[in-house]
Amino acid sequence: MANVLANIFGKSPVQPLEKHIDIAYRCAKQLNAFFTAAFANDWVTAASVRDEIESLEHRADDIKKKIRLHLPKSLFMPVPREDLLELLLVQDKIANRTKDVSGLVLGRKMQFPKEIAEQFLEFVDRNIDAAKQARKSVRELDELFTAGFRGAEVTLVAGLIEELDRIETDTDDKQAALRASLFRLEKTLDPIDAVFMYKVIELTGEIADMAERVGRRLELLLSH
Repeated sequence: MANVLANIFGKSPVQPLEKHIDIAYRCAKQLNAFFTAAFANDWVTAASVRDEIESLEHRADDIKKKIRLHLPKSLFMPVPREDLLELLLVQDKIANRTKDVSGLVLGRKMQFPKEIAEQFLEFVDRNIDAAKQARKSVRELDELFTAGFRGAEVTLVAGLIEELDRIETDTDDKQAALRASLFRLEKTLDPIDAVFMYKVIELTGEIADMAERVGRRLELLLSH
């Protein structure tokens, strides 16, 4: 049992969380290539990128299951086990939302209006930025653990979370602007297609929402 724990958790119990958020971010990052292919109606490339998204999402799930199964109930650390598991759950939703939105677009082979292609890709990239900032914040967990969640490291992570909040607010603004642009084009679109386009925008925006929730969970850890 000791060897199993050592293989999974390394030198500290938070290292697997850092590995998990890295994979979740890499999953979200694929959306740029995916939507670029989708806007070009290159469904062969889109399907290939979707396969990579699925593979990464499955890897994130595997790590999540191992953490849940093997995370010791007594860690002798200044934060509760339950808080780490809640952080893990929110991280996992970044990968889940990426899989959901790519599956919806590919399944329907959705063709978005060319008028909003550039605006949509900017929105996607900003959501990826949020996932990246969440990863950057979680990567400090090991240092926080070593420092006992005290001192200068807490200030550093608090600053990273503030920047994450700013990015998430920016994605909200971009989402509202994108929905407005789509609304202006509604009469030229098939009504069912329009409904699904709004759903894709919503699901994509949830990536930044989940990233922001990672920040909220980290704040809770810092408060102990």
